[in-house]
Amino acid sequence: MEARDLHTPVLLDRCVDLLAPALSRDGAVFVDATLGMGGHSEAFLERFPGIHLVGLDRDTDALRLAGERLARFGDRVTLVHTVYDGIADAVIDAGFSHADGILFDLGVSSLQLDLADRGFAYSQDAPLDMRMDQTSGTTAADIVATYGEGDLRRIFERYGEEKLAGRYARAIIAARAEAPIERSGQLVQILIDATPYAAQRTGHPAKRVFQALRIEVNRELSVLDRAIPASLSILPVGGRVVVMAYQSLEDRIVKRAFAEASASTSPAGLPVELPEHAPKFRLLVKGAELADDEERERNPRATPVRLRAAERVRDAA
Repeated sequence: MEARDLHTPVLLDRCVDLLAPALSRDGAVFVDATLGMGGHSEAFLERFPGIHLVGLDRDTDALRLAGERLARFGDRVTLVHTVYDGIADAVIDAGFSHADGILFDLGVSSLQLDLADRGFAYSQDAPLDMRMDQTSGTTAADIVATYGEGDLRRIFERYGEEKLAGRYARAIIAARAEAPIERSGQLVQILIDATPYAAQRTGHPAKRVFQALRIEVNRELSVLDRAIPASLSILPVGGRVVVMAYQSLEDRIVKRAFAEASASTSPAGLPVELPEHAPKFRLLVKGAELADDEERERNPRATPVRLRAAERVRDAA
């Protein structure tokens, strides 16, 4: 299947507009930290013929599909199999000292959602995997089989913001005592059976639990906590970063990191701000931008997106 048939890039025009000032010169380095199937990257390579792309992804299937899609750009493209908190090393290993523009499109990709055997979608029965990198790591089935009730409740509460976390944790412990829980369909049925009828009317019982398991499997929040500062550290003056988040836990991390980077470090009470304490970054959008109605109609996966962007205005030194 063609990559472009699987993926419609979210807020593509807005991302291009925000990063354009940083990528308009020949030789500029653009890092797509969440390459996916290359939809955003393809558009940037077409729009800015002088840039070099460093595309990162932990998913080998995504790298393969993106590589096929971007092959026509030849040596302007470097693809790297890595998690995006390795962004600084990836850029250096590709032969560059910095990145002029960086894009993060967070969360689970269209490829991972749409291919049933990856186990991300609660609407399709599949092996309970959820690894973005299928070459290594713990699966969701491993977590469901080995975590104690307290740990299951913790991740459902923390990463899924699930009000019925305790009930679901107990139900999983009871069910796995009878038989291994190895498929998404099994887990979905356990969660449905454990959900009061009134609560079932407020949304699918599996939605938040599946989100929590995916985040735990892939260590998404701890990775993001490291990745945003790492990305800011490799931007030169005039360099820009755009981050699109799809759930509140991700967006809080991005918001906090951008707020710290764009704040003055002057001690309280100084009559004037000393140059060395001036903010190193400025925010390019007010708050978090949302997709408009037209974008949501055209691409429903843009509905929850929260976009934030920043530009370096002062050297770290």
